[in-house]
Amino acid sequence: MERSEAELIAAVLRGDSASFEPLVAKYSPRVFATARRYARRESEIEDIAQEVWLKAFDKLASFRGEAPFEHWLMRMTVRTCYDFLRAHQRNRESSFSEISEPEEDWLDRFVADPGTAADQADAAKVLVNRVLDRLSPQARLVIQLLEIEDRSVKEIAELTGWSVPLVKVRAFRARGRCGKFWRASLKTSICNPRQGPCVT
Repeated sequence: MERSEAELIAAVLRGDSASFEPLVAKYSPRVFATARRYARRESEIEDIAQEVWLKAFDKLASFRGEAPFEHWLMRMTVRTCYDFLRAHQRNRESSFSEISEPEEDWLDRFVADPGTAADQADAAKVLVNRVLDRLSPQARLVIQLLEIEDRSVKEIAELTGWSVPLVKVRAFRARGRCGKFWRASLKTSICNPRQGPCVT
């Protein structure tokens, strides 16, 4: 008979480390899926997942069982991703002067007729990632959770450990920064030398 999560956790805490493996097997897809939202390289995603599981194992005694194990684990995953963003912030910043030709073409279409730009979703996704890369780790995390994952302010507060008012303030500021970077990307496209003089 398959043991419950509570039984597996109790066994791990008694020293049976092998009982941790079924938890890893069950929740690894969820941990990897979350890590993929914050890192691009497979090696980085694997590093994040490994860090999550190391932390989960080391801190398992702090799991009180008041909420499901999955909730406790996902809070730890989000916080680990946040730590990753903070550690890699300087290395990931990019400039809109480095926009590739497909991205530039997408911006050209968006500027000319926003309704026809939807057919180049890949270029749009890359541009969204460029905007996210330019945000602070806190701003990126809150935009990812609120706008991309469509989580509520209350859920974000639970996942991050921030208060609800703090989440709201950070979301407001992050949206403002996103708008600023998006306008800069549009201006870069409008000022594209291929199109002639800059339009202001």
